[in-house]
Amino acid sequence: MWGAIIGDIVGSVYEWDRIKTKDFEFFSPKGHFTDDAVCTAAVADMLLHDLPEAATLQKWCRRYPGVSYGGWFRGWIWRGSPKPYNSYGNGAAMRVSPAAYLNRDDLAAALAACDRVTAITHDHPEGMKGARATVHAIWLACNGADPAAIRATVEAEYAYDLSRTVDEIRPGYAFNETCQETVPESITCALESASFEDAIRNAVSLGGDSDTVAAIAGPIAEALHGIPGEMKVTARERYLGGAGDITAVMGEMYGG
Repeated sequence: MWGAIIGDIVGSVYEWDRIKTKDFEFFSPKGHFTDDAVCTAAVADMLLHDLPEAATLQKWCRRYPGVSYGGWFRGWIWRGSPKPYNSYGNGAAMRVSPAAYLNRDDLAAALAACDRVTAITHDHPEGMKGARATVHAIWLACNGADPAAIRATVEAEYAYDLSRTVDEIRPGYAFNETCQETVPESITCALESASFEDAIRNAVSLGGDSDTVAAIAGPIAEALHGIPGEMKVTARERYLGGAGDITAVMGEMYGG
């Protein structure tokens, strides 16, 4: 989950000012958390405390109204009786990492938790699949699978093409907010990485929906490589100073 939040912060600078290089300032002074971090914290809260899914997600998002929500989701946040809206947007995948981390001993439970928190909005089959593939990849990494095994499983289970390298994806890649054109690329960014930081740099360098691609790649890379402690300190102290609820639920997730 720290992987999602740090990825979101680092990628936030480049969502609308996209780049095609891995050579950039990792923690920019212009960085900030966005909807990806808020929704990830909301999912952690609802799963940690067995809270009602839609009401909890609405509560968190209403608390942070100005963090770049997508159009349909922005409307959903304020509905009195919110219903899913058949979305296959990549918002399905960027928020689900807690489902994997909180169910590391049980893949079926991790995928069930993923379905539970995804279907309240992104109930299109591609939205559900994108979220599941993300959780499955994180879960495998948490349980010691290597990148080759994760790639093979995701390709077999979800029919995603993970054959291209980051260098092959980058030249023709453009901004896209669908699971179909974001989740496979994000997974590749993590599986091809040499470190957590390298995975985030891969994600931003594609020149797409940078904060969300990095928020999806980040938790997979976190499970593969870990995150340097100083990165967590920087994220918490420099960017989350006014978001005590996010840091609090992070503390619960990580046991301190």
